Amino acid sequence: MGWPLRMFQEEGLYFVTSRCFQGRLLLRPSAEVNEVVGGVLARAVQQSSGTIRLHAFTFASNHFHLLVWGAALASFMQYLRSNLSRKVGRLVDWSGGFWERRYSAEPVLDNEAMVGRLRYVLAHGVKEGLVERSAEWPGLTCLPQLSGPARRLFQWFSWTKRWSRRGSEDMAGAQGRFAEEWAEPVELEVAPLPCWEGLGEEGRQRAVRGLVEEVESEARAPQHPHTRPEHLKRSPRPLGHASTRQALRELREQYRAFIAVFREAAARWQRGDFSAPFPLYSFPPRVMPGRVARIL
Repeated sequence: MGWPLRMFQEEGLYFVTSRCFQGRLLLRPSAEVNEVVGGVLARAVQQSSGTIRLHAFTFASNHFHLLVWGAALASFMQYLRSNLSRKVGRLVDWSGGFWERRYSAEPVLDNEAMVGRLRYVLAHGVKEGLVERSAEWPGLTCLPQLSGPARRLFQWFSWTKRWSRRGSEDMAGAQGRFAEEWAEPVELEVAPLPCWEGLGEEGRQRAVRGLVEEVESEARAPQHPHTRPEHLKRSPRPLGHASTRQALRELREQYRAFIAVFREAAARWQRGDFSAPFPLYSFPPRVMPGRVARIL
């Protein structure tokens, strides 16, 4: 079975998830991994030139979640995941495929669902019983920036700079890919949720503390590291996140219309009609040169 077709909107808020290959702990928190991950994330937002706003994030040992507003989500995620796989893969001595499958990106349709997704992000580590308090989670998370200054500096290790100086005398003393010689400071900013922009900084921090208190009050008892779940979570990905059934029904109808238009255009492409229009922000199928030659 093929992957479901992606339907990106011109602008929208998305809840993004990406998992490591075979569920391996390739993102296991450490000071080095957190610094590299933070630098890559900050650089990816910076490279988006304002088309991406980051509202929340958390990195677990084998997956990460983002809450982002974006008009160019596909290019942002391509940059983020490719650089994470190269740089973190080098840190943990992993040279194979880094990601289990393509990322999921589900639209968040209303304010209540927006706050619910943020609550889900802040609950990581606590809801599994790995830590008692959200602030104790050792992985990279947006909580410090939501509770304090929204901007934070990380190091981006520029391998392009390192490559440009290959063979020079300066290179002899800095062979490591994560040497300070190649580090460039890059700033990561967490933007307030659109539904909280009118609260002010203190109001937003108070709302975050309220969510954290709810999460910690519902936390599970701490688990032993050898604990094994009776059933692994295999639920299908939702089409989107909303607080009402009506909003989800409308999204489903919109998606069905999108699929119909896409399939009609794809059928015309297969017949050699490359003037067929595809829906905006969709991804037309690849064209094989041999097949095109046979058609023409």
